[in-house]
Amino acid sequence: MAKRQRIASVDILRGMTIVAMILVNTPGDWNYVYAPLLHAEWHGLTPTDLVFPFFLFLVGVSIYFAYKNKNTSAMVYKKVVIRSVKLIVLGLFLNWFTIDFPFIVELSTARIPGVLQRIGIVFLITSILYLNGSWKVLLGVSISLLIGYWLFLGFVPFPHSNGALPSFDRVETNWVTYLDRCLLGSHMWRSDYDPEGVFSTLPAVVSCLIGVLVGRLLDMSKELVPLVFTGFAMLLIGYAFSTVFPINKALWSSSFVLVSSGWGVLFLSGIYYLVDIRQVQFGTLFKYIGMNAITLYFLSIFINKVMYLVQINKEQSLHDWVFRSVFVNPYFSLEFSSFLYAFCVVCFYALLAYVMAKRKIFIKI
Repeated sequence: MAKRQRIASVDILRGMTIVAMILVNTPGDWNYVYAPLLHAEWHGLTPTDLVFPFFLFLVGVSIYFAYKNKNTSAMVYKKVVIRSVKLIVLGLFLNWFTIDFPFIVELSTARIPGVLQRIGIVFLITSILYLNGSWKVLLGVSISLLIGYWLFLGFVPFPHSNGALPSFDRVETNWVTYLDRCLLGSHMWRSDYDPEGVFSTLPAVVSCLIGVLVGRLLDMSKELVPLVFTGFAMLLIGYAFSTVFPINKALWSSSFVLVSSGWGVLFLSGIYYLVDIRQVQFGTLFKYIGMNAITLYFLSIFINKVMYLVQINKEQSLHDWVFRSVFVNPYFSLEFSSFLYAFCVVCFYALLAYVMAKRKIFIKI
């Protein structure tokens, strides 16, 4: 594999995305969170809903630059598979770890899907498609998946439903939930739903493929206008598509893929203009975070989980004790206190990223 070509704006946006992921995943109290830092309940889009698709989009951009010479040797495929397996195993570890001996949850009901698992699967599929197909093939696959996903979810009747069509409007009346229940059973986030389930991973692959195509566009033209045009075009098509297939992160709907990718391209365009074109010194700390993105994300979720598992007393976990003792006071609202806790967590990992970068510690997973 050729040495990876790094574009500063990609690392910076990846770092910003990881910061956002940590911020929305570690509030002081889940009962007191500002609305923009929560996912939409079902249809709709909040800033938080953009975070994960941004990361998958950036995975695609990175795949393009990592494998742009199209080296299809057995060693390259081996590295792709090993990296995918590492991500999946780390995700399963986060799901299954507990502090009680034998340090693993009851496997009969243990959750299987997760964020890192989805990243691993999407990385594997996208890399193989990219290594074996032209940009036209990738574009064709992307369009086919988005349209096919909509047609299947909207127009194929459920089994034994007397021809009744599924609905996008409820969690229990769509093919995504139905198939996840059939395939995963009790191994889901909730008994009726998993945000990183099996079937919705297919359109998530398109989020990554769009990143590959945008990476190619960035590499071929190195101009801002094509990027901005692409971003606005995807937003226009995505919002138009949402009139028949609503924007929905839980379903990872086709309109959600286009709209989130469109915003991703525009964010990348803005940073690319400042950093790579105008050479403005901006976002160095975010760049450091982006260069150890998976490591920092994994540590943040693992440490946060441990803090919830460690009990100070019968009523309080370590997490709750720290939050109540340090961040809650009569001068702040509970929402602000909860946000302040998350902000301090982000600062800790930003400092860790800075120290790692200065010591040239870059952990590739």
